[in-house]
Amino acid sequence: MRSLYGKFLSFTVGIMMTSALIAFLIVNTYYHQQLKGENDAKNMAIALDIASYIESADGLDLDAYLKTQAKTGYKLYVVDEQQETVLYGAPFRKMNLDRQTAEDVLQGGLYHGMRDLKTETFMTGFFSDQLANTVGVPFTHAGQAYALFMRPDIKFLFTEVHFLLGGMVVVMAIVSLLSMLIVAKKLIEPITKLTIVTKKVADEQFDGKIEINRRDEIGQLAKSFQGMIERLHENDRLRKEFISDVSHDFQSPLLNIKGYAALMMDQKVSEADRQNYLKVIQSETERLSTLTKQLLLLTSLDQLESPLRMKQFPLDEQLMEIVRKYRWMLEEKQISLTLELEEVEVIGDPSFLEKVWENLLSNSIKYTPEEGKIQVELKETSANVVVSIRDTGIGIAPEHMERLYDRFYRVDHSRTRNIEGTGLGLSIVHQVVTLHQGTVQVESKEGEGTLFLITLPKM
Repeated sequence: MRSLYGKFLSFTVGIMMTSALIAFLIVNTYYHQQLKGENDAKNMAIALDIASYIESADGLDLDAYLKTQAKTGYKLYVVDEQQETVLYGAPFRKMNLDRQTAEDVLQGGLYHGMRDLKTETFMTGFFSDQLANTVGVPFTHAGQAYALFMRPDIKFLFTEVHFLLGGMVVVMAIVSLLSMLIVAKKLIEPITKLTIVTKKVADEQFDGKIEINRRDEIGQLAKSFQGMIERLHENDRLRKEFISDVSHDFQSPLLNIKGYAALMMDQKVSEADRQNYLKVIQSETERLSTLTKQLLLLTSLDQLESPLRMKQFPLDEQLMEIVRKYRWMLEEKQISLTLELEEVEVIGDPSFLEKVWENLLSNSIKYTPEEGKIQVELKETSANVVVSIRDTGIGIAPEHMERLYDRFYRVDHSRTRNIEGTGLGLSIVHQVVTLHQGTVQVESKEGEGTLFLITLPKM
């Protein structure tokens, strides 16, 4: 598998080479389409000036003069009437001038080889060092006709400035490439760190700290990833605590059932003791049943894709029905219950909301001492429905408020050891109300009581 750094290097080199090729094609095409004619005319004028000077100068040493012109940066090719040729200056890479062309120039014609050079995409145009890419003019000297073919010597025309510019381009390309590699290293380094941490998370190692201090998109990604790790760590902790709590809450009643069942098998146990043992077994069985139902309810809440079956129903009637269901518990503890219910209809899932009122009312009854008071109110505002359940129970200490809705969390085991509970009720309340786009507020003071305030949207 190729690394991201290797891919970045390949892409950078590829882009630079492709850019150079595209630049060459554009410049070459521009020369063929726009500059070739102008270049031909300029060189033709120079060749005609040379021919005119030769013809006008008396006693001119033709060979010496043409050598001097070649030294100024031109390649000269001379053909006489006998088709004898002389080359002045550097040789051409390709000697491809046909005999007929030379004959036409000797007869007085002009040769526009630069202008008429065949246009090809990958032909270098002006830099094509071939004899056909010249201009040709006739001249006479000492009573003899000659044909002069000329083009600039490209190597001679490259001065120190051109080499400096070329060197600058090369240095710029090298520096740009090295800079891109350094930048790529800096960009890929945090991704490498993220990959290492990801592998640790895959192995359930959530203690990794991402040391990436950046303010760009990668820094934001690292920050989000760190937050995800912390949430995964917390979820893993809660999952392990959940398994431990479930195991404990199932194990305790099962051990009690097993122990009392073993005692009942003793033939010497009196009938009164047997009845007491049966009551304990029945109580523990009901506790297991309640725990199982609440776990199933929480599981269904967690897994619901379309969570609620919403419909309009009278909330006041539902609350009244819940109170009737628990009236025997109220009478058993001689608790005074006050109801103030307005006639209100809401849109919600009746079966899930029923669990909310059951859990809240049963908790108030459990934690309110005998001859205590419970007040249930239902009020309607312009946009919401508010249900309040207030009791004069044992209350909740401030340090327990943050974990009040954690599953299996019990406020104080020492204070509630004689009260049956699973630690799941308030978690169910919070989750159901949240699914209904509502809120749960709690006000409590130790020794004075607790107020649960449920706010639900009407529609």
